[in-house]
Amino acid sequence: MDAREISVLATGGSFFEGPRWRDGTWWTSDFYRRRVSRWSTDGEETVVVELDDQPSGLGWLPDGSLVISSMKDRRVLRFADGEVSTLAELAEHSGGHLNDLVVDAAGHVFVGDFGFDLMGGGDATGASLKRIDPDGSVTVVAEGLRFPNGSVITDDGATLIVGETLGNRYTAFDLSPDGELSNRRTWASFGPEVRDATVDETIPQLVVAPDGCTLDAEGHIWAADAVGGRAVRVAPGGELVDQVTAPEGLGVFACALGGDDGRTLLLCSAPDFYEHNRADTREAQLLTVRVDVPHAGRP
Repeated sequence: MDAREISVLATGGSFFEGPRWRDGTWWTSDFYRRRVSRWSTDGEETVVVELDDQPSGLGWLPDGSLVISSMKDRRVLRFADGEVSTLAELAEHSGGHLNDLVVDAAGHVFVGDFGFDLMGGGDATGASLKRIDPDGSVTVVAEGLRFPNGSVITDDGATLIVGETLGNRYTAFDLSPDGELSNRRTWASFGPEVRDATVDETIPQLVVAPDGCTLDAEGHIWAADAVGGRAVRVAPGGELVDQVTAPEGLGVFACALGGDDGRTLLLCSAPDFYEHNRADTREAQLLTVRVDVPHAGRP
């Protein structure tokens, strides 16, 4: 494991998130530059949209509209024909900033939130997963998740898998064509059940803190480990079968498979995830590494 060459695609970001591969280019959000950008495979940035708030998760509706989780004002935005509009307001259903999202084939958007004030040092508490239907209506579909974050949908569209960053696990649901979730279960476990605690007390309990992630054609998940400075390839059940360690001084906070053959793993890296350190600096990087098994599923 971990014997691959890592290349630098781009530097100068504040905090990259939501990486996706679409239409022959990489896409990312950047928290504190408040923009969504496309990146060519040689690292040239094209700004798609600049926002008033902090963007995170990205996805596309069946009509090709871009959807963006707007973190601090707790909205999911729709960007189409050069215009930004609000797809859904989620403040009443969210205990913290909005987080990553995934969109199914029918256009249902699944999005989590922090559940508490992470940057302010609040106590780590559970959060809910929300579904936004194509008409903009919002339904809470799961509760008690520990920081629901990066999520994937299997190639057959039948399973939604949600990373719980502060929970030492991935949780899976059966996903029906109408967006209903059922049969909640642990898809992967990395360690003991996490005890209720402050963030500083929670982090030492984490074996893997799954952040942004991506599914491959063998049904494994490449997950950014938000506390481990690495991306890990996770087998169903939780065995770590591969990893890529970030260069010294950097963490990994999201990843995506893409490229023309689906075998390039893009890593969103920065020295840490704390807003007071990242907001006014431009130290985030996009890194790439080649892997053996191509992308599958959504996003």
